[in-house]
Amino acid sequence: MVVKVLFVCMGNICRSPMAEGAFRAAAEQAGLADRFEIDSAGTIGYHAGSPPDRRAIATAKERGIDISRQRSRKVEDADFSTFDYILVMDHDNLRDVMERCPDEYKDRISLFLTHAPDMPLDEMPDPYQGHISQFDSCYLAAMDASEGLLAKIKAERF
Repeated sequence: MVVKVLFVCMGNICRSPMAEGAFRAAAEQAGLADRFEIDSAGTIGYHAGSPPDRRAIATAKERGIDISRQRSRKVEDADFSTFDYILVMDHDNLRDVMERCPDEYKDRISLFLTHAPDMPLDEMPDPYQGHISQFDSCYLAAMDASEGLLAKIKAERF
């Protein structure tokens, strides 16, 4: 069984690509990479086709994760039926995704950081307008949430 996981932020160039990379790394480290299909998308299509922000790429690369080949895309209607877990980065993204999602798939959607056992936040702050250190904070949060999400999925699916 392949479990499909989608990470969503607004533009799909910072938070969700880093989350995708962090979760992919967690799955690989657990020896479960072949059990997952992992992707990311944005609630807007402004950056469609673009690679992640250079600061997101650098932040992930510092931790041995290459996200440079990812390309931004907008959430599609088919994503709601395709993905088993849809993780959004903040309450605005949550509202946008829930408004588009058919009722029968809404239980697949959650805030990504609610899966982070060591994070006091439920929203991942958007680092786009900030300093590189904010990308570091987001990546560390994504790593923590990835471990928690992986444990949840293992308990539910494997």
